[in-house]
Amino acid sequence: MTLAVRYLAARTLDTAPALSTPPGPGEVELAPSYVGICGTDLHIFHGDMDARVAAPAVLGHEMAGRVVRVGPDVEDWAPGDAVTVMPLRWDDTCPACRAGHQHICQHLDFIGIDSPGAMQQRWTVPASTLIRLPDSLPLDRAALVEPTAVAVHDVGRAQVRAGEKAVVVGGGPVGVLIALVARAAGAEVRVVELSPHRRRLAEKLGLTTWDPAADDLPELVRQWTGDAGADVAFEVSGAQGGVDTAVDVLGVRGRLCLVAIHPRPREVNLHRFFWRELTLVGARLYDRTDFEKAVTLVADGTIPAEQLISKVVPLTQAPAAFEALEGGGDVMKILVDCTDDSQGVDQ
Repeated sequence: MTLAVRYLAARTLDTAPALSTPPGPGEVELAPSYVGICGTDLHIFHGDMDARVAAPAVLGHEMAGRVVRVGPDVEDWAPGDAVTVMPLRWDDTCPACRAGHQHICQHLDFIGIDSPGAMQQRWTVPASTLIRLPDSLPLDRAALVEPTAVAVHDVGRAQVRAGEKAVVVGGGPVGVLIALVARAAGAEVRVVELSPHRRRLAEKLGLTTWDPAADDLPELVRQWTGDAGADVAFEVSGAQGGVDTAVDVLGVRGRLCLVAIHPRPREVNLHRFFWRELTLVGARLYDRTDFEKAVTLVADGTIPAEQLISKVVPLTQAPAAFEALEGGGDVMKILVDCTDDSQGVDQ
C-alpha cells in the first residue's frame, strides 16, 4: 500500500492509501521522487475541469523519479534508471495522429488529468512515455523538465530566431522558462509581469522586466525596437489585459504565440491583426524532441532550475501547497517530495 494525493471535488484534496499493481506488458512501475504543481493542476483544484477529471483522481504530471519494476517485453529500462515522463498517450488512428501530430491527438489521454498522475509513491505508466535522465542531474531539478519542454515547444511554434525581439507577457514559471529558452535561442527578451516578487526573480536570472502597472509600455517598446515593435510576443498571463498587451507590442508581421489557457472567450483587436498583418499561433504541450532538448537545457544549467523552486513539501502537505499557490505572487514553483511524509523545506 502506498500514498497518493487525490482530487475529490472543487477545492478538496486528500492524501490516501493507493494500491500498487505490478506493471503489465509494455509498462513500467516508477517511484516518483519529486512532482511539480502547475497551473493546470490548479485549474483542476478549482473545479474548472470537472467535466474531464473523474474524481477521485491522482494529480501531477511534472515529475522525476526512478524505475522500480518493468513489465513483460520491456527491454530498454531497468530498476534504478532515472527518468521523467512525457505524460501523453495517443490513439495513432485519429486525423491528427495520422497527420503526424500525435501530441494533440483528438482522443488524447493526458496522464495526470485524464488518467492517474504522478503525485503518489508508486506510478505505473507505459514504457513508451519514459525519457531518460542523466545520472548527474538531481531529481528535484529534473522535475522541471516537463514545463521546460512546454517552453521549448512554445519557442519553436513561434519560430523565434537569433536577434529577434520577444516579449513574454506573464512572468510565472512557464513565462520565465519561455524567456530563458528564447534567450538561449538568441532573442532579446522582455518579461511583462505585475508581481514584484516574480519580476525580482526574473531579474536575478538576468532577464529584463517591465511592470505594466507603472511603466509606459508603448514608449518602452518604441525605444527598445526603434518604433518597429516586437517580432514575437507570448501570451502566458491568461488575462484579458495580457492579451491586449501581447497584441499591442507587436510590429508589422509580428507573431503572437498563445500559451495560456483562457477558460472563457476573450476580445481581440482584430483590426491590429489586419493592419499589421500579424500571425496568431497556438501552442499546446510538446513532442519527444522538445522533451529531449528540455533535458539538455536543465542538465547544462541553461535553465537554472534550482532558482525556480520556491519550496519542497512532503506528500502529506500537498493539499496545503495547492492553497499556497493560489496567492501566486511570492511563490514560483512548489515541488511535492513523494519520498517524504514529514516536513517541508523552503528553498
